[in-house]
Amino acid sequence: MKLKFIIIVAISFLFVSCKKEKTIVVTPEDYEASIDNVTQILIHDIFSPPVASRIYTYPNIAAYEVIAQNSKTYQSLQKQLNALDSIPALDAKSGVNKNVAALVAHMEVSKALVFSEELVEKFRDSLYQKWQLENENEFEVSKEYGLKVAERIKKWMGKDNYKQTRTMPKFSVHAKQAGRWQPTPPAYMDAVEPHWGEIRTLVLDSAAQFKPVPALPFSVEKNSPFFKQVQEVYKISQEMIKKGDQSEEMKMAQFWDCNPYVSVNQGHMMFAKKKITPGGHWMGIVKIACKKSHADFEKTVYANTKTSIGLFEAFISCWEEKFRSNVVRPETVINQNIDENWRPLLQTPPFPEYCSGHSVASACSAIVLTSVFGDNFSYTDNTELSYGIPSRKFTSFNQAAREAAISRFYGGIHYKAAIMNGIDQGKNVGNYIVSKLKMLK
Repeated sequence: MKLKFIIIVAISFLFVSCKKEKTIVVTPEDYEASIDNVTQILIHDIFSPPVASRIYTYPNIAAYEVIAQNSKTYQSLQKQLNALDSIPALDAKSGVNKNVAALVAHMEVSKALVFSEELVEKFRDSLYQKWQLENENEFEVSKEYGLKVAERIKKWMGKDNYKQTRTMPKFSVHAKQAGRWQPTPPAYMDAVEPHWGEIRTLVLDSAAQFKPVPALPFSVEKNSPFFKQVQEVYKISQEMIKKGDQSEEMKMAQFWDCNPYVSVNQGHMMFAKKKITPGGHWMGIVKIACKKSHADFEKTVYANTKTSIGLFEAFISCWEEKFRSNVVRPETVINQNIDENWRPLLQTPPFPEYCSGHSVASACSAIVLTSVFGDNFSYTDNTELSYGIPSRKFTSFNQAAREAAISRFYGGIHYKAAIMNGIDQGKNVGNYIVSKLKMLK
């Protein structure tokens, strides 16, 4: 009886020991969940589209640098991204689980970029507890390496001029300067991120590398090219009203709205409706593409990193132009010269008109995603479902980008020139990134 008991105890101990030594499994869904958590924090903290692109990018780069170490498939971005000259080397015999370390690095850098750090910590701690129970030794050594990489990325991102732009002066508005941007209803907010063009680029030589053709000269003469495009915005809005809420143009505009801060007035009260940014929408598309293509953990990190780099560069390129050309929005010109009571379908965002940010970011994202998943990649985009907006089907990323761009015209917040030239600008940025970055060996 005593011998039988000893045998049972020994078997139980062996079983527990084997179970404890089991390798921690981290799935693509775990990584996407971390990005989803960041997206929800961005909505909660109300970050602008340019700043949101920064918050997506650096954590992805940190995770990517982990999976690129000693990889036969992926190549490190050190010495490829501006001023990124070193990453802590990974000893192949260290026992580090790269997937665990990559997710640790992603969460750690994310926490350094948002206001609501506790929301990252809550998500992180639930994973830490799970991993520690699965294999404490593997978790600890992987965590240690992930944190080392995160610290290196944080030091690098801390020198991208973001902190300096926080103390730069607000954008000066000169009401008597015809054709220049003016704050718009209902909140008449200050211009968002007027110095974003001064942020250090990652791949581009400078923010102005792919400067678009100049905006049309301002004029309210009825036969001038500028005023004709103003009339075009007004005319399409009137036609859409006649068609009603179920028109295709209306559906496009609402689907791609992606305004993180919509001011709503009710009586004497004003409050905000918060949603994802354009970058958040495209990161949602990355998730859809990864899931449809059954991407493994490493390809999921790769796809998210490459796309977020494109978004980051696109917003720097676009914002540099916005505050150089400083073009007035359709709402202002229409109210002053055509119809003082007119309001666009979408709320006008608080920054100059030229070029269209959604056009630049979407065109760039489509180029990058096509380089990862191929052309003619059909998918159903359900990114906006949580906001009560139905899914839309697309035959390719480029088709989605074209629709995102023209949606700004239907929404009444951009002229055609800003959209078409914005698409060209985004394509130039995207093609340059694809040609310049060597991420696959």
